[in-house]
Order: sequence, then C-alpha cells, then structure tokens
Amino acid sequence: MIIAVIQARLGSTRLPGKVLLDLEGKSVLERVVERVRLSTRIDKIILATTLNSVDDKIAVACSTIGVDVYRGSENDVLDRFYQAVRNIVPVHVVRITGDCPLIDPVVIDEVINTHMSADADYTSNTLKETFPDGLDTEVFKFKALEEAWKNAKLQSEREHVTPYMRKISNNFKLMNVENFVDISSKRWTLDNTEDYKFISAVYKYFGRSAKFGMQDVLNYLCVNPALEKLNSHITRNEGYLKSIANDKVVK
Repeated sequence: MIIAVIQARLGSTRLPGKVLLDLEGKSVLERVVERVRLSTRIDKIILATTLNSVDDKIAVACSTIGVDVYRGSENDVLDRFYQAVRNIVPVHVVRITGDCPLIDPVVIDEVINTHMSADADYTSNTLKETFPDGLDTEVFKFKALEEAWKNAKLQSEREHVTPYMRKISNNFKLMNVENFVDISSKRWTLDNTEDYKFISAVYKYFGRSAKFGMQDVLNYLCVNPALEKLNSHITRNEGYLKSIANDKVVK
C-alpha cells in the first residue's frame, strides 16, 4: 500500500490560514487534495495536522471532502507523520505539503515509479533541485520512516520529517528524479502574500479544473513572464534553512 500524507496547519507566521485561502471557489487544501487524488499510484490520503484548536477548521474541511485526518504534535512533525500511518503500516509513504496547490500528479507518479523500480529507501525530486519549488515530492519506505522516528535527535530532523533519511551516512538507498531542464528557480509554493497572488492568477487562468500540470503552467508563463516577478525574490526552503541555523539536540 502507498499512502500519501499531506501535512498542513493554519499557524503559519508568514501567511496565516494559508491552506484555507480561496482558489477559484475551493480552498488551497482542497486543491492540493484533488490534485494528489489524480495520482495513479496512491491508494489512500491522510491529512496530518496539529492538535491546536485553530486547526479544528482543517479537520472540518477534510470531513467535507472525504479525507481522513490525524492530529498530532505541532513541532515534532516527524512524530506526527509516523503516528498518522503507524497503525496502517503501509509499505511506502508519500510526503506532500499543504502549501503546494500546483503539485503535479504526473510528477508524483514519476517519483513513485522511480522509487519502486530502484527499491529505494528514500526517493525525491529535491536531493538535486531541478523542478519548480512547489512540486516537491518525497517517497520513502515505512521502515525508513520508523527508523528516522526512533533515531532522529536534531530539532531540524524532527520539524521537517525527512532530513534524517536524506543523510548518506545513514545507509539508506537514496534516489533522485531530475527534470530534463533545471527550472528550480521558479517558485510555485504558497508561503507569502506574493505567492498567493501568483498562484491565484494561475488558477484564474485555468479555471476550476485541477487537470492542468507543470507543462501547462510553463506554457502559460511563457506568454505571461511578468507574473513570475511577483515572488521570484523569495528564498527557497526558507523555513528549513531557519531550522538549520537554530538547530539543537531535542531527543
């Protein structure tokens, strides 16, 4: 079984409540879910959020779109992920974040297929970044997740789920999927007001359907290049870089 776990919370400091913002009549969260559902490889989706009362709204939103919810630690996201799937014990877990409403199901399937073919412990399209920020997909064996959950001790390893797995020294078999052209400078994730303006413009163009992918967006931007200037100045992986700068042993 392959389970996709989407992590989301409303406590963002840079753009509070971002996953429930509107994109052409549906919330960001619903847009992420409907795009992940277009994957041909994923058997089940679980939304992993926090126990904070502010995230009650996420639980309600998930109930209306038929997605199971697990609620756990706000800061130990690795524990939240592990607890979300431990009773199911899937063979593989796919990690998607709730701030990626342009996530491409074709890219998701490509990463899963590479992972399965190579019998890898961890596979992503971010070990070497060549895809737009916002199409990040990670796939890992449940046993790799469990090992990370047991052994990860740094704050950055608990807050961001996969850093422990990505360390070559841990003897996991790692695989990376690269795009044929490096377009990692493009920013399609949602973390700031500028990001929301950009993504809203994309959804306004494509309308209510979720059946558009990376190449469709690239084609649109070719004739609307000024749109990318809205958020091109923002640093990729800002949250993780902040965690590294303030890292400490927590376990």
